[in-house]
Amino acid sequence: MLALVLVSCGLVATVAGCWYGYAAARSALVPLIREGDPTRTLIEATRPVYERSRFRTAVRNVLVAVGWIAVAMYGMYLATVGLEVMG
Repeated sequence: MLALVLVSCGLVATVAGCWYGYAAARSALVPLIREGDPTRTLIEATRPVYERSRFRTAVRNVLVAVGWIAVAMYGMYLATVGLEVMG
């Protein structure tokens, strides 16, 4: 019974972590790819890189994506432990 719970929770965490990690990584690239408003781009060009809103948004989304991938890896660990308990 415990093995079944570990495997099922591990699979759910793996699928959810991979999906949300992919979505966060995809949204991290959007501010860097699109051009945006020309006036806003000129204003932000005068600021240091770490103060630009596009850069900060991309970094935040990358950190969120890494967090979700960590959840997916923990889910794979749970599933592996559950399979070890079964066999």
